[in-house]
Amino acid sequence: MIKGEMVAQAILAGGCFWCLEPVFSQLKGVTQVVSGYIGGHVANPTYKEVCTGETGHAEAIKITFDPTEISYEVLLEIFFLAHDPTMFNRQGHDVGTQYRSAVFYQDDEQHAILQHLLAEYAADNRFGAPVVTEVNKGGIFYPAEDYHQYYYANNPNQPYCLAVAAPKVAKIRAQYADRIKTAG
Repeated sequence: MIKGEMVAQAILAGGCFWCLEPVFSQLKGVTQVVSGYIGGHVANPTYKEVCTGETGHAEAIKITFDPTEISYEVLLEIFFLAHDPTMFNRQGHDVGTQYRSAVFYQDDEQHAILQHLLAEYAADNRFGAPVVTEVNKGGIFYPAEDYHQYYYANNPNQPYCLAVAAPKVAKIRAQYADRIKTAG
């Protein structure tokens, strides 16, 4: 198999997409990360509508990756480390259903991997509290407005990015140093 030949997708929600996108964009094997909305009942929602919490959508990212370079299981491990999966409908100061922790699996294999990982986390009480991450079958993913795409890379000195996103990026860089893309 030729490197880069395979393509898979993962959709994850764990608080503000400004924080998750840079965590995954830095990983080897990840070719694209799109910020957007999933899990709601309104077609083509806007950021303003999603922020009300009334559309039912979660802020999420859609990751396109090469499973020969990085596995879905490793993406999930990083996801659970990058946010607090024990917080219900919030991450830090971001409160509301749009900030819930959720995985939108794409097929039976992803579902099985996710269920196995969640069982492992429950068995060893990995996070010191029950994981409240929703498990959902795919669904329609709506890309967010252009200004949300790669927000952290385009606004690294924005106060929210410095206070919330940067520590998550640094944490993953430290714990998964061998999986970080090199510049060049």
